[in-house]
Amino acid sequence: MFCIRYVFAAFTITTIIFSATAQQITVRDSNALNAAIRKLKPGDELLLAPGTYSPNVRINALTGTAAKPIVIRGSDAANPPLFKGGSQALHFSECAYVTLRNIKVSGCRINGINIDDGGTFETPTHHITLEGITIEDIGPRGNHDGLKLSGLDDFVIRNARIAGWGGSAIDMVGCHNGRIEDSHFEGKQGFSQSSGIQLKGGTKNVTVRTSFFLNAGSRAINLGGSTGMPYFRPQNAIFEAEDIVIAGNRFVGSMAPIAYVNANNGRVAQNTIYLPGKWVIRILQETTAERFKPCQKCSFEQNLVVFDQRVNVFVNVGPNTAPKTFTFARNAWFQKDGRKAAPKLPAPEKAGIYHVDPKLEHPGTSKMRRTSPDARLKGIGADAYK
Repeated sequence: MFCIRYVFAAFTITTIIFSATAQQITVRDSNALNAAIRKLKPGDELLLAPGTYSPNVRINALTGTAAKPIVIRGSDAANPPLFKGGSQALHFSECAYVTLRNIKVSGCRINGINIDDGGTFETPTHHITLEGITIEDIGPRGNHDGLKLSGLDDFVIRNARIAGWGGSAIDMVGCHNGRIEDSHFEGKQGFSQSSGIQLKGGTKNVTVRTSFFLNAGSRAINLGGSTGMPYFRPQNAIFEAEDIVIAGNRFVGSMAPIAYVNANNGRVAQNTIYLPGKWVIRILQETTAERFKPCQKCSFEQNLVVFDQRVNVFVNVGPNTAPKTFTFARNAWFQKDGRKAAPKLPAPEKAGIYHVDPKLEHPGTSKMRRTSPDARLKGIGADAYK
């Protein structure tokens, strides 16, 4: 009898401890959401039922652990909760080990979702995962971003869809050790869309891969940019962007799909670029304070570029840059309109491939792929990325 009571007591205590430390909570309206957020603990999962929720939700110092992250997600991935209107949908500050999943945001004036370090540069927000996030119609004009990230470290953005924004679809200032993958970025009429993804302000060690960019701003990818001196993270940065990898993506349109702007050691490899509007690449220096080094030592390798008569200058090179330190190797260049223009690059290209028709299937879409059996194209473009 003693043993039975002891086992029952132990089971009861274990259940209480579990329920006290990790709960699954479902909310169905904004009042319940705001009340629940304030009480979340490591391991908790907050489920948002389908419906429309009020924007301008402020989430401060929400902290899980590596073993017990806090999860906030829509309960029905096919019918995600919608945050509509307001200045911004959600604003996370000084948070850690948080996952946000299956959320939709639409029609915000300033930013869609904002994640920052609260201005405390020494304590960045970190270990944040965003999955299945949809953000639409932000701005529509001016410096208004779909997803604004400032002082964020160790993050993953996966299966995001962002369409229609003013500034950048994703704007990073001083972010480090992150990955953006399997996402869709699409420009819309009536939105200013200066860039698709911008990595600036001391951003370092971030990979953008296996994503699709359709008319995603004047610069689909901005490796670098122009940041005010007080906002760099770290404050002593000498580049806007370092050690950025752009790989396995598909680009359609944009004035310039790739821009290196005060960047160092940026690698753009095995992407497919289809019909850019004016240039394929820009090499620029927009931060010219004395301590900053020129844009340098970046690479453009094994990319498939299909262009037409709109591209007369392949690489737009601005002043105060170091284009001769760039590496160009094994890119395939094909002019779609039948002419055979050869790219003029600021540094010699090693083993470039010219005038080989990739025979694209589904051109201009996220499914476009080369069908040419030509062995010279082996390892080239987004199809080859692993």
